Amino acid sequence: MERNFIIIGMDDSREPFFPPEVMAHIRQGKVFSGGVRHKEIVKGLLPEHAEWISITVPLENVFSRYAEVRTGQTIIVFASGDPLFFGFANTIRRKLPDAGIRLYPAFNSLQTLAHRLVMPYDDMRTVSLTGRPWQEFDRALIEGAPKIGVLTDREHTPATIAARMLEYGYTYYTMYVGEHLGNPDKERIRHMSLEEAVKGEFEHPNNLLLCAGTIPARPFGIPDGEFALLDGRARMITKAPIRLLTLQALELNCRRVFWDVGFCTGSVSIEARLQFPHLTVVSFEIRPEGRELMDINSHRFGAPGITAMIGDFLQTDISPLPRPDAVFIGGHGGHLREMLEKIKEVLLPGGYIVFNSVSAESKEAFVHGTEAIGMVLQPSMRIALNDYNPIEIMKATLS
Repeated sequence: MERNFIIIGMDDSREPFFPPEVMAHIRQGKVFSGGVRHKEIVKGLLPEHAEWISITVPLENVFSRYAEVRTGQTIIVFASGDPLFFGFANTIRRKLPDAGIRLYPAFNSLQTLAHRLVMPYDDMRTVSLTGRPWQEFDRALIEGAPKIGVLTDREHTPATIAARMLEYGYTYYTMYVGEHLGNPDKERIRHMSLEEAVKGEFEHPNNLLLCAGTIPARPFGIPDGEFALLDGRARMITKAPIRLLTLQALELNCRRVFWDVGFCTGSVSIEARLQFPHLTVVSFEIRPEGRELMDINSHRFGAPGITAMIGDFLQTDISPLPRPDAVFIGGHGGHLREMLEKIKEVLLPGGYIVFNSVSAESKEAFVHGTEAIGMVLQPSMRIALNDYNPIEIMKATLS
């Protein structure tokens, strides 16, 4: 059933100003909706006997209430800032794609903070951590965004954000925090170092801008000698040239989820995360030492967000994990066929599996294993590096 909405953006001012057209809608309205904070601000403007539907989680209950509204009756929603900027208008469009929507946006909170600072924001990268994971924030850091605007929540606070940045070596940003923007009695704007932010206390709601100083250059291919190694063994790492050719074979620029099976030092996972920060990276290693190595190396090179799974891959429950469209098998312990079968069950259509063969036996095992599960073998690349045995980079695709 089609629903009609008027969505009115507003700030945190206790004496909101709305243009005459918006005030006319409010005076004529019967059903209103918004957060608890919005109701406190606008309740004096609502008509007598107005119905209010509070926007609280779970949202399924909110939309059930909307469905009960009489057909033809417009629902007037109050929302923070610009309702299309990580806002409630997007939620309505997703849940009710046929709904009629009329918007009256206000400045979003990051625009307001930039205005207060008289800071140009045309180059600002915007990220929402409001009920969202770290993925897009981590991506902005890895990509070296010079200016990042962040919407926060009660878990992703300025202090926890600063702590994560320091933990992974992103120390060259200054933080500007805006609290209660638009509320003349409570509004506060501060700028501080990340070290100061970690120790700070912040009132909610707040948001922040991060401005970078000099962003250090990152090499295309991390030097092998900079990784912490398994028992110091230099041979237990995929060498940089092989690593980069492996990532090229996986075509990670157009993939979404990458699995690294047998990560050892984490070199392939970390290189993939840094070169293709849009990726979701999940890594598997049977040796318990792998957890510490991944922790050391991912922090050393500023690669947050890698999910490291320790244990026998064949015994690991992979059902909760995001399905991959690219997989690298870096170690198989003599169980290559079984690994291929397990990966094939979750590999997305069009996905790739890449395997670096170091012997005729392992090459034959990959050829026979991929053929047995109905994958298509692609042309391989053979490369010899210094005094090491030749390596054949092999690829199979799931059609």
